Amino acid sequence: MSDITLWGFDGSTYVRTIKMLLAEKDFRQFKQVQLNVLEGDPKRPEHLERHPFGKVPVLDRGGMRILETTAIARYLNDVLPGRSLIPATPEDRVRMDMIMGIIDSYAYGALVGGVAAFHLFPDFVGGKNEAMRKDGIENGRKAIELAMKAKGASSFIAGELSLADLYLAPIAFYVALTPDRDVVFDVDGFADWWTKIQALRSFKETQPNLG
Repeated sequence: MSDITLWGFDGSTYVRTIKMLLAEKDFRQFKQVQLNVLEGDPKRPEHLERHPFGKVPVLDRGGMRILETTAIARYLNDVLPGRSLIPATPEDRVRMDMIMGIIDSYAYGALVGGVAAFHLFPDFVGGKNEAMRKDGIENGRKAIELAMKAKGASSFIAGELSLADLYLAPIAFYVALTPDRDVVFDVDGFADWWTKIQALRSFKETQPNLG
């Protein structure tokens, strides 16, 4: 398994999702090639050969190339030893899949592209756009509310720690760095979940260097 190469820089929430999974599996025998999204590295010709849409992460293993975070995460969960991060029951699996889909479709754009980008890297999205920020807060809260409703009385979104938590955690990390964190995070059940997430070794080990 030491022939794994992960393409993508630590500042990417989706790359961090994969690195959190690897840490949860206690697997560190992989090579990471940093591709800085903010500097346009994924749009360069050499990476477009790996991913024609210029996205990260990309995973190479044993001559096989895997694109897209969900596919990479499910594959690594299956082939690496250790506790599964995919729930055992259909009910918990559908909770996980539902929230992962909501994060992909709505929460990422709202919270990273709308809220975090406004405060932390506005030049990357063409400057500060107050309308996008407000829409990001509104739609980001909706997504978090759905995640916390799915969680219910569980410790994590789909019962035990799962891929859904690893999807939302890196996004919440960026929102937590902004002045909008209190309004975005003011959702029943979120504070308890966030406390548990921040205590995870995998969360601590994969924190990006923003210096």
